[in-house]
Amino acid sequence: MKTVNSSIQVLDRAMALVAVMARSPGPVSLSRLAGEAGLHTASAHRILGALMAHGLVEKTGAGAYDLGVRWLEVGNRLRARLNIRQVAMPFMQRLAEQTGETVNLIVRRGDEAVYVERVTGGQTLIQVVQVVGAHAPLHVTAVGKIFLAEDSASGVMGYAERTRLPAYTPNTLTTLERLNAELATIRREQLAYDREEAELGVACIGAPVRDAEGKLVAGLSISAPADRHKPGWAEALRAAADQTGAALGYPGGT
Repeated sequence: MKTVNSSIQVLDRAMALVAVMARSPGPVSLSRLAGEAGLHTASAHRILGALMAHGLVEKTGAGAYDLGVRWLEVGNRLRARLNIRQVAMPFMQRLAEQTGETVNLIVRRGDEAVYVERVTGGQTLIQVVQVVGAHAPLHVTAVGKIFLAEDSASGVMGYAERTRLPAYTPNTLTTLERLNAELATIRREQLAYDREEAELGVACIGAPVRDAEGKLVAGLSISAPADRHKPGWAEALRAAADQTGAALGYPGGT
């Protein structure tokens, strides 16, 4: 417990130093950093050294400290995620109106698919509603499979070894052979399906969203009771995903 508390204390002190630099218009001296963060100079110097090793802090020629370029990477990733939600929303709303069903925006976080936005069509009494922030293993969701299809063979194998492909329903793909066969189809068609693999009675269709560099950054999906799915949804979903990608600068979008 003492080690945990000590680690938390160091993190608190590091963030105090970062906060001082964040609100300063330029580089800050060690003495000022320590003073404003309420730290001894030696402690501040040691923590700043660790932050420098991770690119979070830089030291100027005059011996002052400033935020490092690593924060640009962090900020750009967060900005891109927020932009995806803003950009995708009108296309998600239109798709939800067309289908009357729930439309989800999903990103990848490690071995999980995370729901970051949703729109409900509201035209039916029974709806499938995924809570924003909910997550599920990649192999049981349509968009999750799209992310796996983007991985190398060794990447997919690593995922299977880490997770052991747990079954959620009798339809879940629980062997590497079956998963790889489906991923090959997804790579060709650029569409993926959840055939009641996460929850019995609920099916899903997903399509990829790519950014200006062609990177897979998210996926759109339609979730609905399995008996309500319609063949025409595939093209409508693909169009919404392509339009979102085009708005992000993807040259392959429409």
